[in-house]
Amino acid sequence: MVKFYESSFNYEYPFPAVTLAYFLRYPNPYAKHVLSTDVIDRHFDTNSQRLYTTRLHLKRSKLPPAVLKLLPKGILGSSSDTGQSYILEKSVVDVREGWMTTETKNLEWTGVLSVIEKQSYRRPFQDKELGRLGGGSSGIGNLGTTEVTTSATFVSRFGQGGLRAARRKPETDSTDENSPRKGFLSSWSTSSLQRTIEAIGMRRTREALLKSKDGMNVVLGRLRSGGLVEVLEGMRRDREAMYGSDGPWKRT
Repeated sequence: MVKFYESSFNYEYPFPAVTLAYFLRYPNPYAKHVLSTDVIDRHFDTNSQRLYTTRLHLKRSKLPPAVLKLLPKGILGSSSDTGQSYILEKSVVDVREGWMTTETKNLEWTGVLSVIEKQSYRRPFQDKELGRLGGGSSGIGNLGTTEVTTSATFVSRFGQGGLRAARRKPETDSTDENSPRKGFLSSWSTSSLQRTIEAIGMRRTREALLKSKDGMNVVLGRLRSGGLVEVLEGMRRDREAMYGSDGPWKRT
């Protein structure tokens, strides 16, 4: 089963500022669950003039309680109790053309629910034309907007392994009239559970996207008021407010 979600909105900030804020968005007051961010790979393609980045985020996260209630006890093992999960993020930035694409996906619990979120950030056409004519600037204080489109795909494969195994199992009694009925009921029950899990995941993602936008606006506001220095100082304050002077990893 698969569910899709899509939304669009604008940031009232120019494209260069939004792309910079994207890479500096953690920590912020709306992302207290993010423990760390590591750059796995980053390179600039001189031919295409594009920046490619791969990052790994460690977040304090668990499966939604509503999903856990639907799963048999012990199916996740100890992984459900760690309270942490990894998110893989890939991005491409083309400053010359004025666009950025990002893709994030969860690396934990993918057998229960896999979430792939894609975002497209674009400079409006009129801003591109203004830049070509020399009438624009990338300064944060200048007028400008950035268009953002978000799409998310939710796929639950929970129970599919058992169904495949059941289909491969040889029939031991061809006279059992209840076998087709049992197979249909099992398939229907699994599909219903998958749809429920995907719906819960979609609802949680919608809520997370609102907080993500609020967090980006905090970083963008800091850029506008005090530049990069204010952003870094704000990150320090947020980190201390959330984790104390030792950060997320307390000394022992």
